[in-house]
Amino acid sequence: MPATGPTISNARLAMFVVAAALLGAMLTWTVGALVEQRAMDALRTRATASAALHAAVLRSELDKQRALPLVLADDADLKAALTTRSPARLNALSRKLEALGAQARAAAVYVITADGVTAAASNWRLPTTFVGSDYRFRPYFTDALRQGYAEQFALGTVSRKPGLYLARRVNGAAGPLGVIVVKLEFDDVEAAWRAIGEPAFVVDRQGLVLITSQPEWRFLVRGSLRPSERDALRAQGQYGAATFGPLPLRQTSAAVIRTDTPRAERLIETRLPEVAPGWTLHLLSTALPAEQAAVAARWITALVWTLMSAAALWLWVRRGRARLAALRDQEARQELERRVEARTVELTETNRALLYEVEERQRAETKLRSLQADLVQANKLASLGQIAAGVAHEINQPVGAIRANADNGLLLVARGRSDTLGDILSAIVAMTERIGRITDGLRAFARKADGRVEPTLVTEVIDGSVLLTASRSRRQDARFVRQGGTAGLRVLGERVRLEQVLVNLLQNAFEAVESRADGVVTLSVQDHGDTVAIIVGDNGPGLSAEVERALFTPFLTTKPRGLGLGLVIAHDIAADFGGELTATSTPGQGATFTLTLRKAAP
Repeated sequence: MPATGPTISNARLAMFVVAAALLGAMLTWTVGALVEQRAMDALRTRATASAALHAAVLRSELDKQRALPLVLADDADLKAALTTRSPARLNALSRKLEALGAQARAAAVYVITADGVTAAASNWRLPTTFVGSDYRFRPYFTDALRQGYAEQFALGTVSRKPGLYLARRVNGAAGPLGVIVVKLEFDDVEAAWRAIGEPAFVVDRQGLVLITSQPEWRFLVRGSLRPSERDALRAQGQYGAATFGPLPLRQTSAAVIRTDTPRAERLIETRLPEVAPGWTLHLLSTALPAEQAAVAARWITALVWTLMSAAALWLWVRRGRARLAALRDQEARQELERRVEARTVELTETNRALLYEVEERQRAETKLRSLQADLVQANKLASLGQIAAGVAHEINQPVGAIRANADNGLLLVARGRSDTLGDILSAIVAMTERIGRITDGLRAFARKADGRVEPTLVTEVIDGSVLLTASRSRRQDARFVRQGGTAGLRVLGERVRLEQVLVNLLQNAFEAVESRADGVVTLSVQDHGDTVAIIVGDNGPGLSAEVERALFTPFLTTKPRGLGLGLVIAHDIAADFGGELTATSTPGQGATFTLTLRKAAP
């Protein structure tokens, strides 16, 4: 470009451009790497939570089915049929297994005699029935007969469908009578995983894929097997014609590459060991959002750096060429203004897109809070289902008394003795008032909380909780002791949710003492000035140190059918009210839960 005065040399201009380009490239790469790393960390956190949900679905299915062979191993009808080998009893046993298998949604339930021949089966009506089949070759039969219990994952010899075989020995007076076997297939679990859209699979200790949302990956290996290990698996014959080849995954430093897709897709692999004995859950989550965020960040950085470099260059050139002709200077400014305007439009569009993303995130957080509130209500309704039978028993007694008094009233009217009806009608009114108190407490407990925090009478909360759990106390013959004065005490909270916390703690306490003949559950209230403590204790077996350390962790439960959410929700409710829920335990001497709440002003 010609100039009329001192100008910047071409060499210096070239050096400036090269330096700006190098610095821009380094800055662009660094910003993209940082954004990608943060996005990958967020994706890994989300993947860990998703893997925990996958594991919860699998553990729920396994825990539900493991109880079936344990119960059937002590069944009197089963033992009698194996002892006598009577055809009539064996046929009746097959019908019983058929009904149990349908109720438990087990793929098959069958009984093998001690000599290895199936005597009764839930599929006895089908052409593919197991009755009469010899299973002495199955390791789960020999291991269960020898050590009492065994599990084996294998293909079915008839159905050719994979499944987990749960086997337990049936003992008789003279020795082992046979083995009860429950086959568990994971079609529903795999379908649930498949619906989520993220590849998930479970491997055993050798890395062999057993359960997977990708059917074509079954019996492939995560890693590699030695030839001797592969030959040993083939010799067992429990996996059919499987080749035990490697999974189509290539490990990189930060992720894995799925190689069986047209586009080599980067995935985040999350592993949860010991979802079952010897099993590890793998969840593959796409890394595409992190890649897209990195690309967007690099483009934005490059754009901003270009604008900054252009502005710096323009100022530098402007100072060096201050004495250029006014027309050339004016034309240069106009050109620069057009370029800045174009870049500004691009930045405006980018900013609008970022604002939209922020709004989407806020809507997602609002939806999450709504889902959390629904989870609290679902837990409350689950507790309501547990106490419904007891409440029905509580109502049956006054209803029966009302019926008896009504019958007596009709008899007195028939005899012309209407002067004594007043006492009978008074008794009926008292019974209906009792029913009203019970149903009002049940209806108040079932009502969804409105989220308000206000002064709440401690007496009302405790009375409602005790009313809803009273039948549980009488059914388990446990002694309930209530201590401490509550007259006039108010705490900051909400009655519905506070009742939910106390009902959960009282139910847990009654369950803890159900195996004791001298079971005692205590509820006491202590006024500490600024706070009020409501303490629920029992003399049950107490909590192990491991359970006590992780007591308020989601999905941790010691109950066969529990979800592990009750105490977590109770802990969160206490935190919402500015209080806390703590627990202490002495093994063999019971557990104590303390709900501490802020005291409301009188």
